[in-house]
Order: sequence, then structure tokens, then C-alpha cells
Amino acid sequence: MYDIPAMKILSFAAICGAVAFVQTLPAAETFEIGEHNFEELPRGKEADGIVGDFVIRNDRIEAVISGNLPERRANMSTFYGDGGETPGCLYDLTVKGANNDQITIFTPLGQRGPVNYVRVVKDGSEDGEAILETFVSAAKAGGVSRRHTYRLKDGWRGLLITSTLRNEGAKPGAIKLADGWTQMRSKGTAANIDWADAIDPADKCGYAADWVDEDGAKRPAGTEVTLKPGEEIVVARFIAVAASPAEAAGIVAARQGETGTLKIALKDDAGKPVSTGQVKIDFGGGKIAPAYPDDAGLVTVSLPAGKYPLAIEDIGRSAAAETVEIAAGAEVSKSVALGPQSAVSFSVTDTEGVSTPCKAQFNAIDGTEPPVLGPTDRAHGAMDQYFSEKGAFRVPLPPGKYRVVVTHGPEFSHHDEIVTLAPGQEAKIAAKLERLVDTAGWVSTDYHNHSTPSGDNTCGTADRLVDLAAEQIEFAPTTEHNRLFDWEPLISDLGLAPFLKTVAGMELTGRGAHFNCFPLKPDPRKQDGGAPVWKKDPRLNAITLRDWQNAEPDRWIHVNHPDMIENFVDRNGDGRADGGYAYFGGLLDGLETQNYSASEILAGAPYKLVQARGGLGRQVMPIREFIWLQLLNQGLDVRAIAVTDSHQVFGNGVGGWRTYVKSGTDDPARIDWRELSRNSKAGRMILSTGPFLEVETGAGVEAGGLDRVSGELKLKVRVQCTDWLDIDRVQVLVNGRQPAEYNYTRRKNPDLFADGVVKFDQTLTLNLSQDAHVIVVAIGENFSLAKGFGGSAQASIRPIAYNNPIYVDVDGGGFRPNGDTLGFDLPVAGLSVDEVKARLGEE
Repeated sequence: MYDIPAMKILSFAAICGAVAFVQTLPAAETFEIGEHNFEELPRGKEADGIVGDFVIRNDRIEAVISGNLPERRANMSTFYGDGGETPGCLYDLTVKGANNDQITIFTPLGQRGPVNYVRVVKDGSEDGEAILETFVSAAKAGGVSRRHTYRLKDGWRGLLITSTLRNEGAKPGAIKLADGWTQMRSKGTAANIDWADAIDPADKCGYAADWVDEDGAKRPAGTEVTLKPGEEIVVARFIAVAASPAEAAGIVAARQGETGTLKIALKDDAGKPVSTGQVKIDFGGGKIAPAYPDDAGLVTVSLPAGKYPLAIEDIGRSAAAETVEIAAGAEVSKSVALGPQSAVSFSVTDTEGVSTPCKAQFNAIDGTEPPVLGPTDRAHGAMDQYFSEKGAFRVPLPPGKYRVVVTHGPEFSHHDEIVTLAPGQEAKIAAKLERLVDTAGWVSTDYHNHSTPSGDNTCGTADRLVDLAAEQIEFAPTTEHNRLFDWEPLISDLGLAPFLKTVAGMELTGRGAHFNCFPLKPDPRKQDGGAPVWKKDPRLNAITLRDWQNAEPDRWIHVNHPDMIENFVDRNGDGRADGGYAYFGGLLDGLETQNYSASEILAGAPYKLVQARGGLGRQVMPIREFIWLQLLNQGLDVRAIAVTDSHQVFGNGVGGWRTYVKSGTDDPARIDWRELSRNSKAGRMILSTGPFLEVETGAGVEAGGLDRVSGELKLKVRVQCTDWLDIDRVQVLVNGRQPAEYNYTRRKNPDLFADGVVKFDQTLTLNLSQDAHVIVVAIGENFSLAKGFGGSAQASIRPIAYNNPIYVDVDGGGFRPNGDTLGFDLPVAGLSVDEVKARLGEE
């Protein structure tokens, strides 16, 4: 787990530890959250409570039921579109005092849309029973009224949720009897009880639910029922929360009938408790549920009577197997010795001996199976990689042979070592990572990243921040989808303030253009932290963000992964150029020419043909970078940026792209977001997958600037690469075209390239006959990012960097775009495969 003060982390709903001290309450209770008691909300990775919601809790658990509030959603993805709001649903559920909510939403019978009310029926003060009620009238629900009650008594380890549906219409109505819960990736059944696990098993939180014959309800006979006019049905389910799916399922099973108890103590070869790993309990028929040990290495689970094969596993240790027979009302205790653990321990520092964030790859070789250290969403073990916020860490690993590669972004050297682990052996790696690339005066930024508050992913927020620091991103504004948020407090708690700076902001998202914006001021008491609501016309969004929470002259706004055709060429998609959304470009500070994928800045056309979705035939794919070059020649003056738009840690993670921005400090802790925003607006930015490119004219004009010459332009170009990157081509683009005389390759011009850190350091002479914008592209056409990214998808991207345009006034009349569309009409919507084949000259 992360080394964060226990009470501090609770306030960020990021990383949750083991179950903590449980406060004893006199009885179950429920109450509405207001400004005065906001801190009573339970916390956790997926906690989403705000003012106007309801807490229901007892001595064992606590939960949040969403209030009847405008636009109420747990996050952007629950759920999209009109009618997707979810008042009156279960948003949070955690063991009392653990602050470990891992559920995004539980919707009884798929409840969503407007409700009539959410109210307290019994607050628990009379008889110790607390009841909340959500009601949806027949008028709002298509003729069938719905009443959902959330009931809790002292001692219960879950909620009893009863749904009463009555057909008040004139026709029979079919009702689906299925609940919904998200974002639970790992789900299953145990003893016919549905269970779900936390995204990261290390968070040790599981849920289970099943129909029960309680509160006047009967277990439904099927998954759908038809109600005749005037008919009513009552169904109830009990949803439990515990430290694991198996434990939660046992709680539900014990409510349904008599069970026995299984207790397993996990120990290592020295007799010390093993608190990691899991016990897989086989319920028969391929139905398996995991149970996790507590800090004392103890697993305690209630089970229906029967025989259960057990598989006890902990990464780096030999597995064990047991079979237990459980009798109703009886207890079975076992002690299992798992043996010593094989692992690699690290000490990673810079050349001054300072511990540094880093990434370690464990590339299996010589027949060793690739390790799976954990899910793609987390830093501390994501597939075969491990991301650490500090240089001292230990990674359990199965015995085998590995090429271990340690990196800290593309400015530092890497460490490459082959390790052979015998069973129970611990190898030690000491690595000093040297800063090889001199980026003085520039900082490495990424203006577009996400974690679980965004709703469309389940990456822990702390995991995202460790990922950023490990890949040596020095400034990353907080850009969660449709939620004002601030990563700064958690950065501090993780000890990353010397390495990573942020400022509060957001991504405004909808079914059209998306926008990133900073700074903004989050208010966690409000829906979406006080964010505005997305609108279809992108100009309205840009204007709204510009003045949200009062005008801020240095506020940054850029459009994400833009649809260049709709936004700037063919607004209504009718196949005729109409200029897109008029004046849209003037409302923007930047646009993402690069978003995660490989660059096509050197493509020769505004589109290409790719395999169609589903694998049948081909489809037309616009090329954003080429269209941007075309539009620059039409006078579009929007700065280019590169981002990763990360939603995972492994795969769609950080580091494949970054934007170097001019800065008055090289110390991340002293970065001034205002200065970065101003320099970004001025175009003082270099887009890169790793190479550090410096471009300036003989007069010292850099990216984004304007130079005046009479025809001959001196261009100083310098490219540096760390020891795991290289380039072999430098191409100067003049007004978007690729003149052959300004194309330099290692094969054709070996004397211009070098093999050290500095790969290219030349003063080029350009002969210009008209005003021009000049972009230098440095690329490794025969290289990749594989050494630094291993098995992650970004490994296949080529090293490349290019600058925002330098504008050159040749005739003294000020810079004027030349109108060149680079041999192709500006692309419009609806181009067919045959049309594009003809324009590309394909047979």
C-alpha cells in the first residue's frame, strides 16, 4: 500500500487500507447530509456523497443513498444522456470506519431517471431500525410505480433493500427483475449468491447480494414478470460488504440459513502472519470466490454446509491446497504455511543519492511465464510492471528469469539487469539513474489524464499520480471528466511534491467536443464538484469555461482529441465544407494534435484507409495532424499539444506523449501554472514521445514566435535523447510541406548525426520565398519506445518530437498564411472508401 498518513488519505477517497477501528453506535440511524455534517460521509476510492444525500449506518456498516437532486449522478458514467440521473440509489457502501467504499452504484431493478422523493421513513431513534425510501410514481415510470426501501438494524452487515412495484396503468407491463451495479470488473457467484470484488484486490473490499424472503417479499421465480393492471410485486435483496467477496457472500448465506465457519491462519516459513495473497474457495461447478487475510493473516468466512476445495496463493510463494468440510453451526480452523517468498527489492536514486519515483519492468525471458502483478489500473503491480513513488520498494515475484528494466522518464538513464530468482530468494537491485538530457528552461507536462473520479475508468487517483511521477511528468493539471477536482493534497501526502505539480481543473465531456480547462475551484459538497454542464455547440462550452467561477485571464482551455472535420470544416456533416463552427478557433488556447496514439505529422494526406470495426472491409480515418497543417495555412492559430489521455496505468498509461513547456524554473515544486499557461498560449511548446528538441532561429526566436527575414532563415536544431531512445531523421516542414532539401537522415547524412546524448546539433539554412510557418520534426523511424515501456501498448510508438510553428515574415508585411491545402481539399464528412482510394491513387 501507499505510505500515506492514515487519516489524511480518507479525505481523498483514493487508497484505502485494512479495516480500521469500528465506532460503536447505539443503534442504526439515517440522516440527510448538509453543510454542518458533511464530514459524516463515508469515504473510499469510489465515494461520491454530496450535500443532500442520505447516510444510513449502524455499528457494522455505513452507506450513502443519493438524494433527489438535479442532475444527480455518482459520476459521468452513471449514466450518460437524458434520464441517466440516479437519485435514490445506493452510491456508497463500506464497513463502518474503514472508509473503503469500492462500489460506484447499486441500482435496485435498474433504477434511474427522475423520482418523486427520497426521504427518511424511520431515523432509528425509536426502535433502532433505520429506513430510507425512494418513490417513483406511475406517472414518472411508464404506468408502474416503484418504491425502494433501504432498511438497516444494529448488527447487520449489509442493507435490506425492498422494491415494491405496482401496475397502475391500463395494460399489462413486463418488468425485468435485475439489479445493476458498477464498476465491478471481477464478479461471480458463490452458493448462488452474486459477488463483486474491488478493482484492486489489495483494497480488500468485497460485496455480495441475493434475493431474500423478507419484508413481505418472495424470491422471484425468474428474471422477468408481467404485471396485470392493479397487480403488485414485492422483491427484496440483501447486499453485504466485507473484506472480500467470499466473506460478503458468507454474510448473505448466513442470513438465508444456517452456516458453518471457516478460519484459516496464513503463515510464512518463520511462522509470521501472511496478510497478502488470497484463499480461493471452490463452491463447485467452476464457481470460485476469493477471501483475503486480515493484518494477522486470518481468513474468516461463513459457508453453507458442504465440502470445499481451497487454493491458497500469494505471489512469489509456493501455492497450497486444502479441502475442508463444513457443518452447519460448526467451526473449522486451519493453519497453512506458505513458505518463503521470492522477490526483488530496489534502491533507486539519482546521482546525488536522492530516492526517486520510477518504473520497474519484469520482462520474463528464457521460458519464464510473464508475471501478472496486478490489474492494469494500479501502480503497485500492473501486469508485469511496478510503479513506485519512491526508490526503495520490494516486489514479490514468481521464481524465474527476468530482464529487469528501471526507468524514470526520457530524461534519465535506465538500469537493465538480468535477475534469476530461485524459490524463496530475494534479489537486490541498486540503480542510479543519471539525468542525461539537459532540459533547462523547460518542464515536462501532460495536460490530460484521468482517474476513477472521471467515471469512465477505475484507476485509483493515487495510482495515477504515482504513474505521472514515475514517468517524470512534472506538471499535470487535474482533468477528471465532468468533475472539478484537485490532486494537490494527495500529491503532498504521497511525498511527490518535489516531483509533480498540479492545479485544480476539469475535462468537460459530452457527445461531441471535449475540453480541458484549468484553473477552477472544486466544491466537493456539490454535484460534480460544481462543474458546468456540457452543451452540444463547442463554442458555448469554450465560452462557459472561460468565465466559469468568474473570468480568469490566464485560464487555459483546449479541445481534446478534436474532430477536425466537424469542428473546423464541415459542421453539419453534409459533405460540403462550411467552415465548421464559426470563430471556434478563436475561443481556444490549444488543441490536441497528439493524443496517446503514434504521430502522423509526416503523413502525406488528410486521411487513410484502415480496417473497419468488426474486421470487415475498410473505413476512412481522418489524420488530425495533416488537417491541422492544412488549417494553419488557412489562418487557424491554435497551439498544438501532446497528451496521453491516460485511463489506466499499464497500457493506456502516462509517458508515451508529453509537452515540453517553457518555464522560468526547473523545480517542479516551484512551477507557476500561470507562467505555463501564458507560455502555452504563446506556443512555446514542444511535443514529444521522448526526444528533447530545441529549435530557434538565428535571431533567437523559438516555438510560437515570429521572426522577420528577407528570405534566408537560419535555424538552429538540437535533439537530445536518453540512452534508451534514438532518432534517425530530421525533417523541416515549411508551410506544412516536406521539402526534400530539408530532409536529413542518418543514412543519407551520417555526418550530421551523432551517437551520444546529443543526436543532432546543426544550424540549417532555409531559403524562403514567402511567409512561412516552420516546424521541425525529429523522429526515430527505425526505433521505438520498447525499452522504456516493455509490454505496454506505448512500446510500439516511435521516438518523435516537433515544435509549435515558428512564424516567419518574409515580405515585411506581417505574417500571412498562404492558403495551401497541401494537395488535397479540406476533408469533409461522409467520404466513402472508394472516394478516398481514388484521391490517394490506390487501385
